[in-house]
Parts: sequence; structure tokens; C-alpha cells
Amino acid sequence: MKLHRVAFRAMAAENEVQLWGERASAEHAAALAIAEVARIEAKYSRYKSESVVSRINAAAGGAPIAIDEETRALLAYADACWRQSAGLFDATSGVLRRAWNFGVARVPSDEELAALIARVGWQRVEIDERGVRLPEAGMELDFGGFGKEYAVDRAALVLRQSGVESAFVNLAGDLAILAPQPGGIPWRVGIRHPRREGALMATLEISSGSIATSGDYERFIDVEGVRHCHILDPRTGRSARGFQSVTVHAPSCLVAGSATTVAMLKGEREGLAWLDALGLPYLCATGSGEVVERFGDKIFSHSRTS
Repeated sequence: MKLHRVAFRAMAAENEVQLWGERASAEHAAALAIAEVARIEAKYSRYKSESVVSRINAAAGGAPIAIDEETRALLAYADACWRQSAGLFDATSGVLRRAWNFGVARVPSDEELAALIARVGWQRVEIDERGVRLPEAGMELDFGGFGKEYAVDRAALVLRQSGVESAFVNLAGDLAILAPQPGGIPWRVGIRHPRREGALMATLEISSGSIATSGDYERFIDVEGVRHCHILDPRTGRSARGFQSVTVHAPSCLVAGSATTVAMLKGEREGLAWLDALGLPYLCATGSGEVVERFGDKIFSHSRTS
């Protein structure tokens, strides 16, 4: 039995599946997992004109769009996140990206953001037996806050159902681990340094579960010495403040990813308290560069980020 690494591109990122097994069976299982990621991207990406999300958005202000049980379950999860985060995790806030271009060093005006904030509001989304309806033209659903993490979980499930016992699914830094490597050896997971290009902030030893990271370093602009990142507060339309990065370890990548996003939006003081209340292991770099970790003996090393 050998370790096989299969790289692939999906969701505008470079990804990888690593799995232990015989070559033929490992390659077959990897192909099924990759196909599942592609299915989810085609079904839920806002960039795919035929996706469920795009059809719902195109019908905003009109009639409901019928949905299947998978989509209904994801909308129920988005609703739970909205409630538990006191409205900070809002699947209708993707409309704010219309005001932001993270390839241009320009900050939107209050007027630009106010016009878009008026179209944000998960509580206005209508979900019933007919399907889902956005009541106002210009409103949008956006699964970007949890779609990739859901794909990680689904890919891991496909591998498990294919008989794979030990594997590692990595979609652009969000990942799932099925079990330890042969001999009980944990997988070593590097956490990207939020301020030093090509460096790691920490290395974690993980035997199961999922890891997700949110940070202010993936898509951002710097304007007059102030960093503005792509994680946007639905109340203000402006970037999250207080953390350079947040990493969470949870039983599922869906849970880990939403936890990191909510913590980023809450900011350092409230975010740390919220993470402590969740009781999940985490590793954070605060805005000042201080590393705060609750991983216990699972952490291999870490360093101050500034």
C-alpha cells in the first residue's frame, strides 16, 4: 500500500487528494471524489449561469425557484449560521462584492455600500414547499461562505464510501482527514503565515476531522496603510477587523469554515470569546500579530506573525 497524490483544479484554486491504497483503487476513488467537487461547483457556484444559485438570483423579485433536498439542507444550514451569529453570517451579503474590486486600490464610498446593504437580509429570504424566493430584484444568494467547505466534506464522504480508510482532502487550504496514516501516524498540516509569503505560521498534527482557515491575506487591498480584505460585514459593507487569520478544527469542514468566518467578523475580543464558547480547537493570529491557540498537544510549532 502506497500514498497517492492527485492534484486537480476546481473552484478557481489548486487542490489535492492524498490517499493510501493500491494504485488502481486509489486512483478510482480519487476520481470519484474530484467528480463530486465538480458536481457541487456546477450546482452552486454563482459564476455558473446554470447553477441553482444563479437561477435563484436571476429570479429575484419574481416567482419561487424549486429546490431539491440537498439545496434545502444547505439553506437550512445558512439559516442556522445566521441565527447563531446574530446576523453576521448572511448568505445574501455576497451582493456587497459589487462595490469591491480587490485588484484595484479603491475603497467604496458610504453611498455605494448603503445602496447594496439595502439588498442584504437573510431574514427576507422566503423558503417554503414551493422552493426559495428572493423578494426584491437585485438580491442575491451566495454560497461562497460555505460551498467549498461543503465540497470538502462531500469529497471525504465519497472516499470513505469507496472503501478508502486513510486520506486527506485539501481544497485551497480547507481540508478533511479521514483517519491517521498507516501505523497511526497523524497528518502534518501547515497553516499559512498571514504576513510572510511562503512561510508557515504553524504546523499541526491531525489524525481526523477537518481544518478551515479564514484570513485577511487571500484577497485584499491596501489603501493608505489600511488593509481591506474580502470578508465583509453585512451590517456595514466593510472589511472584517481584528484578526489576521483564524483556523478551526471541527468534525466537519462545513462547521470549521463557518466558525472561522464568524470569528473574523466578530473581531478579536468577541471572536475569541465566541470561539472559546464553541469549544472547538483553534489557532488565531490577532491584528497585532499575537498567536492565540487552543489546540493543546496537537500543535507542532508556531511563531508570532509580526
